[in-house]
Amino acid sequence: MKLSKLHIILLTAALIVVAVILAVISFYNSFVMLDQNVAGKWSEVENQYQRQADLIPNLVSVVSSSVSVETKFVKDVIAARTSWQGAGTNLDKDKAGVEMTNGITAFVNAVAESYPVLQANRQYVALTDELAGTQNRITVARGRYIDAIKDYNTAVKMFPGVLFAGMFGFTGKDYYQADLKELKAPQLGNGTLPS
Repeated sequence: MKLSKLHIILLTAALIVVAVILAVISFYNSFVMLDQNVAGKWSEVENQYQRQADLIPNLVSVVSSSVSVETKFVKDVIAARTSWQGAGTNLDKDKAGVEMTNGITAFVNAVAESYPVLQANRQYVALTDELAGTQNRITVARGRYIDAIKDYNTAVKMFPGVLFAGMFGFTGKDYYQADLKELKAPQLGNGTLPS
């Protein structure tokens, strides 16, 4: 059976339409997958902050049962934890998480310097090791989150993805920006706990 020119044109047009539809579906699914990857990576950052927040009551309990610690300092660490738990946006959660991390670091350093007897307390040592590991996991999770945003933004901004991204409402995402004021190392004064 010989195809007429009209049949060839219609068949070619149908193949082009199918190819375009498949490309659009492929791009849409790709954007969804990358977007979900970014959300999942952020979730891991929050998971590590939650892990850190969950360790605070244990740390405060162990320290308070071993030595007499000024309540204002303990309240500051608990307040940082509460602030993190109440934060709404990712940016607010991360900012509060950094404050929580800095508060814990200052607390642990001040307590260890002022009360060397705690270094012999197995629970205290285990908790501080766990907190240090958690802080490292936060850093790793942030790195993975940044990589996921990079992959997403690349797909959304490169040709031909840029043609389809806007059509489906996918726009570039902001990269994680560390607040350098919040990340400075806590300074210990004369070896006493802050009052």
